[in-house]
Amino acid sequence: MITTVVLVRHGETAWNVEGRIQGHLDISLNPLGLAQAAAVGKRLAGERFDAIYSSDLQRAYSTALPAAGDAARIVREPRLRERHLGVLQGLNGEEALERHPGAWSAFKSRDPEAALEGGESLGEFARRTVDFVEEARLRHAGGRALIVTHGGLLDAAYRHATGMPLSKPRDFPIYNASINVLSHDGRAWRVDAWGDVSHLPRSLDDT
Repeated sequence: MITTVVLVRHGETAWNVEGRIQGHLDISLNPLGLAQAAAVGKRLAGERFDAIYSSDLQRAYSTALPAAGDAARIVREPRLRERHLGVLQGLNGEEALERHPGAWSAFKSRDPEAALEGGESLGEFARRTVDFVEEARLRHAGGRALIVTHGGLLDAAYRHATGMPLSKPRDFPIYNASINVLSHDGRAWRVDAWGDVSHLPRSLDDT
């Protein structure tokens, strides 16, 4: 009995382009991000999902809407929010290093238990992610669930599925509006597809 979880990262925002830390701040999609969301909807239109979950932040919810077709199908879930990055939220890397060097060092260290001022440690965040993914697996055993969320959650879910330590530098891609597929056969997780952006326009000229 195979359970499939399809994970989609939200489309592009202006802050993604600027390299600005979003965390729990509620930033909307930019025009390309909206086009990416529409492309995700077209790509997933023929697929069956027993449930559709989205972070309650608008950049994820706006990405989920075209795939769902009907807003009533989407369960908006605060546990699917990006990691809360405390005092770093709203800053770019240069600003974060200058204003909050301790928090920036904790963030860059990938130490799971390093406290981040005003936010979640990496370990706390990863446990939140894993708890939800495992809950979805059990709730929809033998079925298919769509989860539209954020880059940090994709990172944590991939590491959980593959056994990759949180402390190890990431060697896999996380793209805006990418489609990523995990499955569970009742014994273990498997990565069936990752970082698929073949459905996406490269620019607004391609839409």
